[in-house]
Amino acid sequence: MAKLIYATNVSLDGYIEDERGDFNFGPADDELFAVHTDLLRSVGTFLYGRRLYEAMAVWETEPALAAKSDLMADFASVWQAASKVVYSTTLAAVSTADTRIERRFEPAAVRELKAAASSDLTVGGANLAARAFQAGLVDECQLFIWPVVVGAGKPGLPTGMGADLELLDERRFRNGVVQLRYRTRGE
Repeated sequence: MAKLIYATNVSLDGYIEDERGDFNFGPADDELFAVHTDLLRSVGTFLYGRRLYEAMAVWETEPALAAKSDLMADFASVWQAASKVVYSTTLAAVSTADTRIERRFEPAAVRELKAAASSDLTVGGANLAARAFQAGLVDECQLFIWPVVVGAGKPGLPTGMGADLELLDERRFRNGVVQLRYRTRGE
């Protein structure tokens, strides 16, 4: 069975965006950008909330972005190769290929996706990830912790619930980011 991975950038105090909705915590260096690309290379399906999907769709809808560097072209290619499922009650249409809209998050349907998949899945968007955590669907959590404290905003991990995690790996980057990779432990 494929794994469902929650991977996200967070501030040191655990937020994916500040109170204004900004998530630009600092410049990603080439090493970190390559690690993100390699993580996504192993994924066959991205599960997105609407806001994250709209932010990521530029990797297909704006070709000039990929033309900026070989690293960006590789990321765009990897992103475009995966299937996307967007969970939204408001999105009328998608702007990218191999993308479908689901109006409701159904844990049973995600379990079926995992069982049928030949490669891993990621879940993105804090609200959607929280629902996946609450349903016991997340198998792995990868946090890219940025050396910045924002004070308040949208939490990167679900609130109001606990989870038992096992550290699998850690990595430090020259720009001060630390990657922590955890496996969730079933109850």
